[in-house]
Amino acid sequence: MNRITTALLAALEALIVVAIGVGIALVPLTVLWGTHYGLGIDWFVFWRAAVDVWLLGNGVDLAVQLPVEVTTALGIAGAEAPFSLTIALLGFAVLAVLLGVRTGRRAAGTDYRLTAAGTAVLTYALLAALLTFSAGTAVVTPAPVQGILLPTLVFALGVLIGAWAPGRAAGTVWPGWLARPVTDQLNRIPAEVRSQLAAALRGGTAAVAGILVVAGLAVFVSVLANFATVIGLYETLQADVMGGISLTIGQLAFIPNIVIWAASWFAGPGIALGTGSSITPLGTSVSAVPGLPLFGVLPHGTLDFGFLGLLVPVLIGFVVAVLVRQGLDKRANSPHGTARMLITGGLMGLVAGILLGLLAWWSAGAMGPGRLVDVGPNPLLVGALTVVEVGIAAALGMLVGGRRARSTDTRTEEVSTKR
Repeated sequence: MNRITTALLAALEALIVVAIGVGIALVPLTVLWGTHYGLGIDWFVFWRAAVDVWLLGNGVDLAVQLPVEVTTALGIAGAEAPFSLTIALLGFAVLAVLLGVRTGRRAAGTDYRLTAAGTAVLTYALLAALLTFSAGTAVVTPAPVQGILLPTLVFALGVLIGAWAPGRAAGTVWPGWLARPVTDQLNRIPAEVRSQLAAALRGGTAAVAGILVVAGLAVFVSVLANFATVIGLYETLQADVMGGISLTIGQLAFIPNIVIWAASWFAGPGIALGTGSSITPLGTSVSAVPGLPLFGVLPHGTLDFGFLGLLVPVLIGFVVAVLVRQGLDKRANSPHGTARMLITGGLMGLVAGILLGLLAWWSAGAMGPGRLVDVGPNPLLVGALTVVEVGIAAALGMLVGGRRARSTDTRTEEVSTKR
């Protein structure tokens, strides 16, 4: 393929990614428009609603001004004043990243990888701008700058990952004018320090991944254990079939938020479901919460052994550090000495705290007016406690891992000598 054909195919793929993201909300809303409303309402109302959901899922803030009759029917304090929706339905962002990775891999497999990747991202930005300016109404207005930048950055992250990973070994993704200066700067860092920083990045990232896996399993078990409560909340809403399907799709998009909230719960600070509320390993204190059936899986009351959840980041940080240390000792130019190992463990905690804090920030926001402006974890507390928990455990793990590696080598030498 020549350069023009490659660019056109990349633009088409970006269009398909946007269509999938918007279509997830638009298809059920369109069916609802035809079956429940009998085509009696302007279809663009549902189009704007679908675009708003897609933008919100990519982190774009929505300014809301509800009509008087709606605020009267809701009976929520503060609903009559303008408010913002800032809590992202992260399922849409996760989908955009995964599809972006696919686009990046396709770009890396062409002769014009930079052209393909750049065209895909620019096309995505153009489409995001068009969607943002088509969605504004007197009731809901997306932030225009965010509407252009944030969805594009989310997709570009996936494209970057997809384009970089396949060609990392061969070093073929980045152009020479960019790769050479970066390589020169990295070579100025002592080899032991580079190895130490790489171990901290790997260990901190692996620790966060482990915490999220445990959090996901905890959410799954909680859904099974509270399934009757979730079904009861569905029945309370009295939604018809299409309304129930639309609600379910929205909740599926919200599952990544719940998983991050569970990780924040294990870290200690927990989450808030409204100003003045808290859900932590030490207990739950909430009043009225949004009527989403998925919220039926959240813990309630005082948990007798809830404090044991605080051991999750500690144990994961320790195990990951032991594994990292054992792999580190097998490499050339690996750092040596107790002080360096302790520093490496502390850096793992720092990386883990930054990553989990950013995820906590991305998953939190305002879900409505009044006290619902504060929903989700406190990212600073989540990040700070993760640094302490994972950092201390990882520092100990880096020391123990070295002792285990030496013990294994000693036993191997003894067996070889006997033979």
